[in-house]
Formats: sequence, structure tokens, C-alpha cells
Amino acid sequence: MVKWIEVNTYEEMSRIGAEIFVKQLMNKPNSVLGLATGGTPVGLYEILVQQNKEGNISFKDVVTFNLDEYVGLSQQSKASYWTYMHENLFNHVDIEEEHIHIPNGIAEDLIIECKEYEQAIESAGGIDLQLLGIGVNGHIGFNEPGTSFNSLTHVVELTESTRTENAIYFEEGEEVSTHALTMGIQSIMNAKELVLLAFGERKLDAMKKLQEGVIDEQFPASQLITHPNITIIYGGTK
Repeated sequence: MVKWIEVNTYEEMSRIGAEIFVKQLMNKPNSVLGLATGGTPVGLYEILVQQNKEGNISFKDVVTFNLDEYVGLSQQSKASYWTYMHENLFNHVDIEEEHIHIPNGIAEDLIIECKEYEQAIESAGGIDLQLLGIGVNGHIGFNEPGTSFNSLTHVVELTESTRTENAIYFEEGEEVSTHALTMGIQSIMNAKELVLLAFGERKLDAMKKLQEGVIDEQFPASQLITHPNITIIYGGTK
């Protein structure tokens, strides 16, 4: 069942999204969280950091799995999602480093890395609550149009539009990665609960398409509306 929540401001979207995560951690302190990167969830992470500082929630027993990571980027790269997550969340809360899982984009064997990542999610008992954003072309994680709805964690070649969109996160002169590791669409759908955030004019077309309800692998996010427990918080798209 889809719960649609339309908001007027980015701050409102972030607050409502964060409230779902705070409630999850209060009810189950050892939750397994699926996390996302990009510009959209920054405000939500700021609220979670504040809630942690105020002692309302703890990450001590939390296990996290990130959606994706670029191939070829070390943890030290400023454009890596490892860096993003530590700068925006992990460095500021009481999480145990060994509880943090982010795909290894410089693994010797990327296929084995994908299989082991999927196994690690399963071993942790599955993801309780998964945070998502949506790309302008409807991608979720790095699952580009045409990705099988049955896909598990895999290596993907990034489209030119996605690479252009993400170029702002790379250093000047640094080549934007051509490939990434990403949880598959089925991996995402396996989570017990989903929260999708979308805000701004650039997401207007994608959100309209999502609301139309047509399920099509050429629009990866469309599969999300078949999930039994998903909240979509969106706005700034009028």
C-alpha cells in the first residue's frame, strides 16, 4: 500500500521522513537500515544527527546497508559514498564502524562483492526500513531504465544522464565513474518498509509518472508502488 504525503518545503519533507526513522529506532533499537545518498536525504540525516545528540535515538545497535557505490573509487575519494555517509551521518552519531556496510567499488572481484553484499543483508535479517531517492529518469539506487525487476545487487553501467547529474560531486578534472555497484530492484523490494523522498522541479516528471501507476521496467521506480508498505514524501513540484 502506498502512502502519499505532499509537502510544501524541503524542510517539511526531511522532518516527516526523519520522524519515520526516529520511530523505527525507538521501536527497534537494533534496526537494519537501508540508506541512500545524494542531495535529497541531507536534511533528514541532519535531523537524525540532532536526535542522536539529544539522546532521543541511538545508533549503537543499528546495522546499515547503503544502496550503492561507484566502481573504482576508494573510501578516501571525496566523491565516494563512503565519504558522503561519514560526513553526513556516521561521523556524528554513535554507530559502530563494523555495523556499516557500503559496497566496495575497488573489490578485486566485483561479482563476488555483489553476491557477498546480498548475503550480508540476508545474514543481518533483511532491511527493516529502506530510504530511497528517485532519479530524473526514474532510477532507484543506480538501477537504470531497463533493469530487471528481479535484479539483486549487481554491477551497472551508468547512463550519460546519470553521470552528468552526478558530476558535481567529483573533483574538477576527476573522471565521473562509468560503473557502479547497486542493490537490485528486488533487493530494495525485499525491505520490510520503504520511504521515498523527492523534492523540486527536476523531479516533477518522474513523480507524475510514478503517480500514473504504470508498472514498467523502463521506469524502475514504478515497481515501488507494488510494495506493501511504502511512504512517498514529495513536493516542490508544482
